[in-house]
Amino acid sequence: MISNLIKRKIFTLLKVQYSNMLEYRVEIALWAISGIIPFFMLNIWTNNNLNESINISDVMLSRYFLCAFFVRQFSVVWVVFSFEEDSLMGKVSPYLIQPLNPFFRYFAQHLAEQITRFPFALIIAFFFFIFNPESLWIPNLGILLLSIVSTFLSFLIQFLIQSIVACLCFWTEKASSIERLLFIPTLFLSGLLAPVVSFPNYVKSWIYLTPFPYLIDFPANLLSGNETNISGGLIMQILWIFILFPLFKKIWSEGTKKYTAMGS
Repeated sequence: MISNLIKRKIFTLLKVQYSNMLEYRVEIALWAISGIIPFFMLNIWTNNNLNESINISDVMLSRYFLCAFFVRQFSVVWVVFSFEEDSLMGKVSPYLIQPLNPFFRYFAQHLAEQITRFPFALIIAFFFFIFNPESLWIPNLGILLLSIVSTFLSFLIQFLIQSIVACLCFWTEKASSIERLLFIPTLFLSGLLAPVVSFPNYVKSWIYLTPFPYLIDFPANLLSGNETNISGGLIMQILWIFILFPLFKKIWSEGTKKYTAMGS
């Protein structure tokens, strides 16, 4: 059980980070608007009748890309850029002497930003349904809860991946360049630009063994009501978290040893 002291620390950290994020709500609104790539892709798909090749109706395709938008809004991660900046500015040193791992601070920042972003995402969805009223639907409570869990697991996977890359700042000043390289397969293989079911068979034969389809495609299909393997998808998300977390701890441990050795 989590002690009351730890609970208070976590709550205080979230409260402070949420207050900080409220100061940037205009910028966060712009971030939310900048995440409308799925709507552009929906327009491309429907105008060219590409959905006919994968037997998905216009309505279900619209729901998929709307859900992809929501999943992306609440799973986007930028920790590598924050940690790189703090590392270059010398802010990491005081973080290391604090009893809480610095990545809990970044984790709280992300959660606070998601809470702040939520109203703007709802407004965008409202206008989406105005222009696409036939796509309006209400998922049942069970599917909605599973979708929230799946989206959070997607966020954890991406947070761990970026945290691992961020730890490379102990060895290089440009860890963000590596993250930009990772963004390319994430963009094309996650389901953000197209449902994974539309991929060629030779791609689908191996892609489900990677974490990419479970970042956008699986949660979006789950929430939109498209056919998907719910238990298999959730198991793979949890499996990737169990793979990535020990890897992060190992690289963090080696990185801090190198950092303190250089600073001693």
